[in-house]
Amino acid sequence: MRVFVTGHRGYIGCHLVDLLKQAGHRVTGCDLRLFEGCEWEPLVPADVDLVKDVRDLTAGDLDGHDCVMHLAAISNDPMGDINPEITYRINRDASINLAGLAKQAGVGRYLFSGSCSVYGAGQKLDLEETDPLNPLTAYAKSKIQTEEAVSKLADDGFTPAFLRNATAYGHSPMLRIDLVVNNLLACAVSTGEIRIMSDGSPWRPLLHCRDIARAFVAFLHAPRERIHNRAINIGAPGSNYQVRDVATQVERLLPGARVTFTGEVGEDPRNYRVKFDLLRSLVPDFKPEYALESGMEELHRKLKDHGFGLSDWQGDQFVRLRTLKKRLDRLGMAA
Repeated sequence: MRVFVTGHRGYIGCHLVDLLKQAGHRVTGCDLRLFEGCEWEPLVPADVDLVKDVRDLTAGDLDGHDCVMHLAAISNDPMGDINPEITYRINRDASINLAGLAKQAGVGRYLFSGSCSVYGAGQKLDLEETDPLNPLTAYAKSKIQTEEAVSKLADDGFTPAFLRNATAYGHSPMLRIDLVVNNLLACAVSTGEIRIMSDGSPWRPLLHCRDIARAFVAFLHAPRERIHNRAINIGAPGSNYQVRDVATQVERLLPGARVTFTGEVGEDPRNYRVKFDLLRSLVPDFKPEYALESGMEELHRKLKDHGFGLSDWQGDQFVRLRTLKKRLDRLGMAA
């Protein structure tokens, strides 16, 4: 099949290109290269590499493709808070427009990279897809508003599906250390401290970034009727952890590191423990390959192999927010 992937040079997207090509698919990648130079390992190239803002795509760009996998976005809460308006323009408006273009171009399947952050301050633990949503940030609100708008485009010839991804972690050729697991481990490797900015109690569903990419491949191959116009939590049984549990895993890998609760963010209102029963029922071919322990062990090895140190921890390369602030002009934003 011919697959159009936006954000194909991102933290998850670079894994997705690799997996799609291994599965024999032809990949067109679309990426603005906003984070060019942030690579720490070579990326598997797409068959067609389109350097373009998703807001500028046309139906012609999508012509002849069987599926659009839409990952490109302002990618987390702190980045979204820089300028909520630009977050809504890119994460919501451009995503809705892209779905319309895909339908116009005759693309049969549209897979949207959503987030479990739509549950925000969860009203209960073990949240299911039908439970009330409580998005707290522009990033989370943009995701659920996209789901609501794109779902209206579904028909017999156009199948959208919304992957509400767990919080990503783990090694990627486009490493990020601004995600909770990677942050705690990279901090310990470079400073000897495990710095927790909250009290460590909030729950998060966690899934390795390559396993999130595997979910997209599984949705590509899934029977249409199983995923048609559905929002589905993406994760694995037993993959919900409190932040202090992650710190315990860091201590296991780095016994000399000391835990420090900085308290700088106070009580974190984002607290959600999520169920993944629907995913197991509808897409049984999805099989994550990483447990938290093995994923963190791999990342620890990579950090050591690359000589990750204090300058990397304090620099811009692996922290998307720092890089973004210096490249706002590429998004039509003033610095």
